[in-house]
Amino acid sequence: MPRPTSFRLPEELLERVEAESRAVGASITQLVSSMLDEGLKTRRFAGVVYRDGPVGRRAALAGGPDVWEVVRDLAAASGRGMERVENLAAETGLAAASVMLAADFYASFPQEIDALIEADERAAEEVRRQARQRERLLSS
Repeated sequence: MPRPTSFRLPEELLERVEAESRAVGASITQLVSSMLDEGLKTRRFAGVVYRDGPVGRRAALAGGPDVWEVVRDLAAASGRGMERVENLAAETGLAAASVMLAADFYASFPQEIDALIEADERAAEEVRRQARQRERLLSS
């Protein structure tokens, strides 16, 4: 349950927050809460950024793929432990440190990353379903 909190913000900052709130169609509380959450996470995990996309904002490696993509691929990579990290790094061209950063982020925020992996799996299943339907139509 959210707890009421009061902050005193400089007028110019508050004007920018209000303008951004209107631009993204979110309440000031929603925007500030999201920005604080993202800011604290990126401060703790230097090298992780947040990007906008079709499914909303998501954690990504700076200059690289989304964290959920790295985590998904790491789970499927061959090997165990650091061998798995090194195998994925070799396959993707990512630095092993970047793969570990994604793994560390996941360890702290698994629900956030798992939700994105599950959304991707649902979208892929829908594409496969549509392809089967199309194939049935074309082959009849």
